[in-house]
Amino acid sequence: MKSTIACAFAALALFGSDIASAEDTIKLAVGQRGNWDTSVSEIGQRAGIFKKYGLTLDIVYTQGAGETQQAVISGSVDLGIAAGVMGVFSAFSKGAPVRVIAAETTGAADLYWYVKADSPIKTLKDTDGKTLAYSTNGSSTHGIVTAFMKQYDLKAKPTAMGGPAANLTAVMSGQVDVGWAAPPFGLDQLDKGEIRRIATGNDATAFSGQTVRLNIANAVFLAAHRDIVERYMKAYRETVAYMYKDPAALKLYADWLNISMEKAKRTRDEFFPTPAIEPDKIVGLDAIVKDAVELKYTAKPLTKEQLTELIQIPPR
Repeated sequence: MKSTIACAFAALALFGSDIASAEDTIKLAVGQRGNWDTSVSEIGQRAGIFKKYGLTLDIVYTQGAGETQQAVISGSVDLGIAAGVMGVFSAFSKGAPVRVIAAETTGAADLYWYVKADSPIKTLKDTDGKTLAYSTNGSSTHGIVTAFMKQYDLKAKPTAMGGPAANLTAVMSGQVDVGWAAPPFGLDQLDKGEIRRIATGNDATAFSGQTVRLNIANAVFLAAHRDIVERYMKAYRETVAYMYKDPAALKLYADWLNISMEKAKRTRDEFFPTPAIEPDKIVGLDAIVKDAVELKYTAKPLTKEQLTELIQIPPR
């Protein structure tokens, strides 16, 4: 009898241990696998930071922010990483169940547009009648191309082309005239002189120095699991600090993408200074609200009440 009771208590203790160590799983849609800014969740999970907060991340990578945002709206994922700010404002203004839980990237120097080395196109003003690529509708690249068209009065043909790999194939084969990329993708081709950069995202005045991508949550998930989102953001902030302070983070990033440490460091230091991926503040919000109307993403400016409902960044 004593043996049976002892076994029962042992089993109960083991079962209780399993409960204590159980982790909540969050489904993430992340745009553009391998970009430094979109790698926070991946690196944090590989480093064990999210596990420390009782979280397991189920990460799905998309071809762009449009796909990411749609996955969040449909409820097939809980959070979306690196959604284009204009796309988010547009979706929310139309009643979509999206809420902002963090700034993702501020400034757009990491995004660049390029042509084949022998292309006659020297600047954006040479693109009349030419195809000008972006990733997906509602993405940051879509917003920037839209701004290019207005700012420079271009007569180009904006074309959704997916991620950097698809763009490079399309540019080199002549299917599209101007492609887009973000480091580390394309650095080798630039260094070898196979492609030539003609613009960066910061050339669009509507995006230079402002927050261009956001992290978003499905509104229903956020309302039901705010505690989980708060833990996610605590881990996210800790990972951002880790990525800039600990060389081990660079090694994780380099090993994951099978690139050199030199290229990993170049990607971070040249294109993503520390403030670029700080999550706690949306920079240039007033201008973003105005630009969303001017670029026809929203019919009218979002009100303060609407912005309060939309932007729900968990406090530190």
